[in-house]
Amino acid sequence: MNGNEKTGTRPAHPAVNHRMRAMLRAVGAGRGRVSCSSEPDLFIDGLSCGDQFAAHALAHQGLVRAARPGRPGELVPAILTPAGRAIIAPEQRSAA
Repeated sequence: MNGNEKTGTRPAHPAVNHRMRAMLRAVGAGRGRVSCSSEPDLFIDGLSCGDQFAAHALAHQGLVRAARPGRPGELVPAILTPAGRAIIAPEQRSAA
């Protein structure tokens, strides 16, 4: 192994930019849906996110997932995982 292989483990602190945080907030507010796929596409308020690379990263980092199983390609509600909630929790506490 030269260090470039995927090990299947997630980073301890996922890299999340401002756009990704906004996507997490929208999903946390119940406004997101994901396609059932190995590369899940994210939809906010019924519109496809313009940055699907970021949407895929959120799913692969274990921050967003489908709320329930679905058929391949089906859109289902998106929810935050505990790790996704932890990222936006400090923002929600400071806004209160």
